[in-house]
Amino acid sequence: MRQELTLRNGQMVEVRQLGMEQLPEILSLQERVYAALDTKEFLEPLKEQEFAYILGGKGIMLGVYLDGKLIAFRAMMEPDVNEEEHLGLDVGLAKEEFPTVLYSEITNVDPEQRGNSLQRILGKILLSEIDQEKHRYICTTVAPFNIASLKDKLDLGMHIVSLKEKYGTKMRYILMKNLTARPVYRAAAVFITMGNIERQQEMLKKGWVGVGIVLEEDEWKVEFRKI
Repeated sequence: MRQELTLRNGQMVEVRQLGMEQLPEILSLQERVYAALDTKEFLEPLKEQEFAYILGGKGIMLGVYLDGKLIAFRAMMEPDVNEEEHLGLDVGLAKEEFPTVLYSEITNVDPEQRGNSLQRILGKILLSEIDQEKHRYICTTVAPFNIASLKDKLDLGMHIVSLKEKYGTKMRYILMKNLTARPVYRAAAVFITMGNIERQQEMLKKGWVGVGIVLEEDEWKVEFRKI
């Protein structure tokens, strides 16, 4: 697919599906993005073989080009159903549902192009490209206080359903979106400070989910609702 867009700064860009031939550009952009991060633990960089897995047909990756240069990419991945830390386990899915799960994978935006909503734009396009006959759930992980990424996932209709250590000892929110369901909220919202890990975990175990984040008096809070 190819699609031309005008960014908020007036630049014309082209969105296109990426393939194996773009792998060197993808790796180069990831290096630039990682080097520019103030908090390195917010990004779990993908290895070359992981990109190759997606580009080889186990998912879809879209890229944004400006004047022939890759300035952003975002991917959805079909995980191996036998993966030891499959996110389906974290969100409470039955093993037979694992083939219907897609991961919202890595997003990289050139540091010089931040502020143009490229992550959000690519997310919405990717959602529209999903074969809902084949895939029902989108899952992903985000570090607490990675505000831009949390806002992005929540704006796409994903909910926080778990909060635990992943990738060794890194604390992560696990988010999920059921593509076939429209959530109905059954209780008034409860707001919990993002840094209060134990309280959030208690709410999640009771069946509440995180649906939004707000900044109050210089403190980020997570909005929890019953569905």
